[in-house]
Amino acid sequence: MASFRDILGYYRPYKAIAFFSIAASSLFEIIDLVVPYVIGQILNVLSNQALDAPVQFLIEQVAHITNLEAGKFFTLGVLLGLIFLVTVVRAPIQPWIGSWFHWEISLRARKDHLRGVIAKILTLPLGFYDEHNPGRIAGRIARGIENHTWTYPEIAGQLLPKLARILGIFLIIWLIERWIALAFLVSFIFILSFSLTQLQKLIKQEAIIDRHIENTDSRTSEIITNIKTVKAFATEAQELERQRQRFNREYQVITFRIHKGYVMLATWERTMIQTCVFLILLFTLVAAVRGTISLGHFITTLTISSMAYAELEPITQLAEVFARRYASMRRFHQFMQLPIGEDAASLAKENLTTNPYQFTGKLELQHLTFGYDASRPILQDINLLIEPYQTVALVGRSGSGKSTLVKLLFRYFEPNQGKILIDGKDITTLDVTAYRRRLAIVHQDVDIFNGTILDNLTYGNPQVSLSKVEQACHIARVDEFINELPHGYYTIVGERGVRLSGGQKQRLGIARALVVNPDILVFDEATASLDYESERSIQLAMRSILGTRTTLVIAHRLSTIREADQIVVLDKGKIVEVGSHEELLNHGGIYHRLHSLQETGELM
Repeated sequence: MASFRDILGYYRPYKAIAFFSIAASSLFEIIDLVVPYVIGQILNVLSNQALDAPVQFLIEQVAHITNLEAGKFFTLGVLLGLIFLVTVVRAPIQPWIGSWFHWEISLRARKDHLRGVIAKILTLPLGFYDEHNPGRIAGRIARGIENHTWTYPEIAGQLLPKLARILGIFLIIWLIERWIALAFLVSFIFILSFSLTQLQKLIKQEAIIDRHIENTDSRTSEIITNIKTVKAFATEAQELERQRQRFNREYQVITFRIHKGYVMLATWERTMIQTCVFLILLFTLVAAVRGTISLGHFITTLTISSMAYAELEPITQLAEVFARRYASMRRFHQFMQLPIGEDAASLAKENLTTNPYQFTGKLELQHLTFGYDASRPILQDINLLIEPYQTVALVGRSGSGKSTLVKLLFRYFEPNQGKILIDGKDITTLDVTAYRRRLAIVHQDVDIFNGTILDNLTYGNPQVSLSKVEQACHIARVDEFINELPHGYYTIVGERGVRLSGGQKQRLGIARALVVNPDILVFDEATASLDYESERSIQLAMRSILGTRTTLVIAHRLSTIREADQIVVLDKGKIVEVGSHEELLNHGGIYHRLHSLQETGELM
């Protein structure tokens, strides 16, 4: 679980400059106290009362250096010079020592941690993304980073320096009249302690509402992602009503629990502050009437104590802002503390031009057993030998384990038992990044990135020559439509490839796979959702690839795998039939039944 220490750790790499900037800002806040103090001394001069010993010593030293008489006007001149130094001279210096560094630290931390976020996203195991949708993840990250970015300048640049100013005020009042200083200190401790106690209760409420907001954002993301389904089923009104109810619940909690709590706390604080200001006025006036403090000290004490109590409200407001943000910052760190996948080392591998591996494509599955829940295996004791350059098709009912087997081949998951060998080597002993770069896959739904056609084609091999790309496009029959696009290879395809048809995206996916020149190529139901014409184009593209490398085809439509060297039939996680198309038809088993159903149109 993330804690307050984790939030502080967000800025740990910048602690040296942070300490400097906070100390400088605090010093400037304390220097501000020179003005009311010196004004009090000026009043003593004007009323012919004694100056404080440190001020008198300063006047005498300046008079000695300048060889001038330390008279009334000379004293006033020195005191005005002090005010000039701490106001006019300081003015152009403070923003660069304070504000510049506070925001520089905050923005640098944002940049560094955003890189860490991307690294975390890229290395989390696939199982995490099966349980969390993009909206939930993006919302948590965005709120956490944003609140961290805005909070640091407020805490380091305002809250801590203001506390330093209050300490300085206490010391000045202590030097003037100790019993007033003690009353001042006790009142401050009481008000701050009560406020922090109440804020801790409100933080717990903020954590609850933050989770609800995350769920709402998640649903909004699902609506955007699945907008075609929403419109197809005409459920716009239902989705609007569902979200309206969520918004209303959030409003009720935020307004009548959280916001009301903050307002009640502010009401109590303001009442206590004004009471304390009045009491300090009363105590100081009594001391002045009795003659225990001078007129200048009366003005100084009253002015700086009022300054201190005036700081209490912004301090508690800053604490309130921090409390409102605390939950989202903590949940951000919970995300960053999630365990990464076994392929995290891949982030350090930047060289795509060389690869230590080159395989013939011989695969051997030995007693392979796997289940996402070990007590409920999806694959059971799979044994299979695939020779180099063979084309092997995997068929079977939904849930039989076809796609799961491919996930194990790509090492998205590790088997519970058994192993997969490539050219006689256990794939778990290989560098996962270099190993995967010798494989390629074409999914049923090809992922297209927003960018040009060429960007997508070279995604797995940015250094490839244009001639190699064109060769891959010819094999995949991309060249049949590439010239029809407005700018050819440099046509922007839009997010998720919305400007391409299903068949075009599939052919683009095949070409992208061929561009990396893989030793093993996998087609994961590449034609399952296409019309006949598009399917025919994909079949022709696949046919031109057969025999050039080891190819695995997961097929729903059996017409696409007639020419496979061997067809493996899976049922309930087990291999039940292996053979060629003709052999399996003659066998009269599950494959024969599936084929008959598709031929008669009963299974499409």
